[in-house]
Amino acid sequence: MLVEPAPAKLNLALHVRARRADGYHELETLFVFARDGDVVTLARADAPSFAITGPFGAGLAAESDNLVLRAAAGFATAFGVEAHHAITLDKRLPIASGIGGGSADAAATLRALARLHGVAPDDARLFALAAALGADVPACLLGRAAFGRGRGDALAPLDGLGDMPALLVNPMVAVSTAAVFARWDGVDRGGIGAGDTLARGLAGRNDLQPAAEAIAPEVRGLIALLAAQPGVVCARMSGSGATCFALFDDAVARDAADAAVATARPDWWRLATTIA
Repeated sequence: MLVEPAPAKLNLALHVRARRADGYHELETLFVFARDGDVVTLARADAPSFAITGPFGAGLAAESDNLVLRAAAGFATAFGVEAHHAITLDKRLPIASGIGGGSADAAATLRALARLHGVAPDDARLFALAAALGADVPACLLGRAAFGRGRGDALAPLDGLGDMPALLVNPMVAVSTAAVFARWDGVDRGGIGAGDTLARGLAGRNDLQPAAEAIAPEVRGLIALLAAQPGVVCARMSGSGATCFALFDDAVARDAADAAVATARPDWWRLATTIA
């Protein structure tokens, strides 16, 4: 049995530059990844099977078109694989929360299948399949800090944050990605500047944050709560929300912030982690 992590994705900065004729948006973004997230396990089997476990598994149980299954079917077609697999998704991240949960799960499935069937992890066919599955899947397949252009799937690897302490918090409010992009004001505020990854992120912004706050006002209060914590370096929303993150100088400050958020809002989801 292969065990493949599906770490949470963060957009350290997300600049929306233009609406595209194909329905997507022209983006510039800085992808970074947490050390924690969902987990995919996979093994050869006599018949195909798929199971979902974990604290957020129930939210996916009724889906007949899970991205994990689409990734597995796409892999079989692309690489001529006829073997059956037993796949289990341990769903630890909130669903539709701006941290790439479904995209990360699909990417982890592709990585696990590639390992099992002797496909090189940098095979161009894997990345073409990832791009067909979703705009964030190629970045999650790469699995390291990267600068993304276009839909976010034209990638240039970057140096990461070196296990920087971080706290991820979701106010448990569902936010539609399509609705958030639809409310983007259409103003191009410029691209992401130069410098090291952290400096570029700190100088950047998330252009979708105002739209998400209009849909889910809880996001504004969450960011204010994170920004007020001692030792915080940056507090921002990831992706189209509603998960927000805070980066910290050290793990002591992060853990103190984790405790403070737990006291203030015990109903919110939290993940104390590090960003690679």
